[in-house]
Amino acid sequence: MKEMALAARRAAYDLATTAPEVKSAALAAMAAALRQGAGEIEAANARDLEAGKEKGLSVAMLDRLMLNRERVELMADNLERLVDLPDPVGTVVDSWTAPNGMEVSRVRAPIGVIGIVYESRPNVTTDTAGLCVKAGNCVILRGGSEAFHSNSVLAGLMTRAGGEAGLPAAAIQFVDTTDREAVNELLGLAGLIDLIIARGSHRLIQAVTESSKIPVMKHYRGLCHVYVEKGADLEKAVAIVDNAKTNRPSTCNSVETVLVDAAIAGDFLPLLAARLEQKGVEVRADADARQIVPAWKEATDADWDEEYLDLVLALKLVRGFDEAIEHIRRHHSGLADAIVTEDRDAGERFLALIDSAATYWNASTRLTDGVPFGTGPASGINTDRVYPRGPMGLTEMTGTRYVIRGSGQVRE
Repeated sequence: MKEMALAARRAAYDLATTAPEVKSAALAAMAAALRQGAGEIEAANARDLEAGKEKGLSVAMLDRLMLNRERVELMADNLERLVDLPDPVGTVVDSWTAPNGMEVSRVRAPIGVIGIVYESRPNVTTDTAGLCVKAGNCVILRGGSEAFHSNSVLAGLMTRAGGEAGLPAAAIQFVDTTDREAVNELLGLAGLIDLIIARGSHRLIQAVTESSKIPVMKHYRGLCHVYVEKGADLEKAVAIVDNAKTNRPSTCNSVETVLVDAAIAGDFLPLLAARLEQKGVEVRADADARQIVPAWKEATDADWDEEYLDLVLALKLVRGFDEAIEHIRRHHSGLADAIVTEDRDAGERFLALIDSAATYWNASTRLTDGVPFGTGPASGINTDRVYPRGPMGLTEMTGTRYVIRGSGQVRE
């Protein structure tokens, strides 16, 4: 691990000054390599899926793990989206003349060497590697054992394509072992690695945070809420809840709890029940909601704090805006929460009072990602309250530094 980090540190100096057109050519070559290697990727993924089934992974976990031609194409598309985005390195964020006449600029710069520790989803390999390259960072990838064969093939294809296009050989490196001791070694390499990005279960992120000697950006759990306020358009609310739950329920930005104003429950819940039944969603509801839809299962107190990552939804009736706000503040993870209403005052109050990384008015929480935001693929969603919150897109994969042009100034 130390040899990998040393190689990345040396390569980081070269990558930081690599021309934008070289990085873009490398990303385009990587996208082409993924498409050409789709058969090899699917074969490796089949090995991981078979092993996952033998281990008893849930349907949701297997969905996170699965790659097919459509998902390989999406990974390639994400790399090509990065080609089209402006290169952030060297962008002047602000500039001014100091009182002593110095010209001071704050410019975007690569972070340096980034370690990614993640589980389950192989697309993290391609998305984060692509982002790091475009932002001028070297990356060391350490995926979970359940996706080992898929990640190994993906990283190999990208490394070869990037090298042939002119990237430093150690720009992208993959930890080619499932030994957990490798993670501990990686987390101890302060001074060689500048940032760790952790994506996965609560247990993984807690372990990484407690063991790391390096700053950690945590892609934490996503206990997301949708509040259907009394002023909601009911058809719009059904469509938003449906999308937020069923579009891809195994993702962190899917909704887990729906709050419905009791004033509209009699009209809204039958509409929602019919749609969710079509989609195979299990609803766990409180007693008040079950009086209207008796077929729903009874919710327990534990359901309000559960991240299902599956076709399961908790639902509760609330008596007004304030009760909804109180419930969300008590139970949410701070990733994404939404209100559905045509009442502008209620919508704006919700946006002001719910301090999530992404707070929505009349839109699905599933949109919490770099591509829907128009910023390209994201390396994770930072739920910490420190910068940068939300999807870690291209700009967020850089830091800033000061560049000063003087004419002989000295400190008095």
